[in-house]
Amino acid sequence: PHPRINKNPRTKEDLGEHFAKGEGIMVAAGWRPGWSTDYVGVILAQRLGAKTLINLSNIQYAYDKDPKKFPDAQKIEKINWKNFRRIVGNRWDPGLNLPFDPVASKLAQKIKLEVIIADGKNIPNFKTIMAGKKFQGTLIQN
Repeated sequence: PHPRINKNPRTKEDLGEHFAKGEGIMVAAGWRPGWSTDYVGVILAQRLGAKTLINLSNIQYAYDKDPKKFPDAQKIEKINWKNFRRIVGNRWDPGLNLPFDPVASKLAQKIKLEVIIADGKNIPNFKTIMAGKKFQGTLIQN
């Protein structure tokens, strides 16, 4: 394995201790069966007091309805949690194909977490997001 991989923090470690060392960014994935990676991300953001979660995915934007089924689907650049949750609903099942898990959305709204959904393969756009500039993707906030 690559030598830097072994230096990354693991979920069993005290995450607060890791971030007390000056780290400002965490890259994470799922670790608990039955939890979506979106929900894991929101839980980690809550535990660490993060204000923004960047959800890099295989989509460039969230849409008002499934663009694969509806040619008139409209991309969403900015939306509040109340309106976003009307789109995704309240129930999540493994394998459900939504831009952000409904259960994670409910918690994100409750803790006033800002979520950015963007294409994970578009590295220049990710750099733009990290620089705090106008990006391609969807911003969800209260």
